Amino acid sequence: MLPDVPTSDPPIILEHEAKNLLAKAGIRVPRGIETGELPDEVELSFPVALKVSDPRFPHKTDVGGVRLNLGKAELRQEFSNMKKKFPNSLFLIEEMQPQGVEFIVGVVKDATFGYVIMLGTGGIYTELYLDVTFRKIPINMDDASEMINDIRSSRFCDGFRGKQINCNALKKLLILINNMVIEGENDILSMDLNPVIVTEEDVVVADAKISIKPRENTS
Repeated sequence: MLPDVPTSDPPIILEHEAKNLLAKAGIRVPRGIETGELPDEVELSFPVALKVSDPRFPHKTDVGGVRLNLGKAELRQEFSNMKKKFPNSLFLIEEMQPQGVEFIVGVVKDATFGYVIMLGTGGIYTELYLDVTFRKIPINMDDASEMINDIRSSRFCDGFRGKQINCNALKKLLILINNMVIEGENDILSMDLNPVIVTEEDVVVADAKISIKPRENTS
């Protein structure tokens, strides 16, 4: 899939920072807070996800740094456990998202081709199915439509096995990412959004890894 991004220079920014960049670009992300201590009142809708937020652990799941579908009592217990396991880390608490069809969206900056955007079947099946398609940035709405039609999950656009998704929202997401890469204040070196959850109503980026550096001033 997307090539591994070096963890030295430039680093992958923390997940909450990546999602802040996405939100500024008009892309929907889960409501959440980053904290070192659990507040008395967590002003989020439950259930929630709890994740370690630390640049030393870019692959949070591999180190046991992710807990999902937590109620209020479970959150307090799991937060205490996480604090013991990662005593010097911050933690991200986010609202869980409704079930939908999961996609992966990625961007890489290739030395030969420039920016390339990828769309594929996401979630835990990404590497199993290898159901992906690529386009060179910039793309337009026609390109976004073609990308969706290229992959097998496009069958959900018209309804498949009782499930239908909002593929117009997915097209708009691809265009927003395209615009973010071209017009954003940072030079994006890579982007890995997985899963991108698409429901009948909307699309939300549930997890994000982005590597950036400040854009050079060419004026």
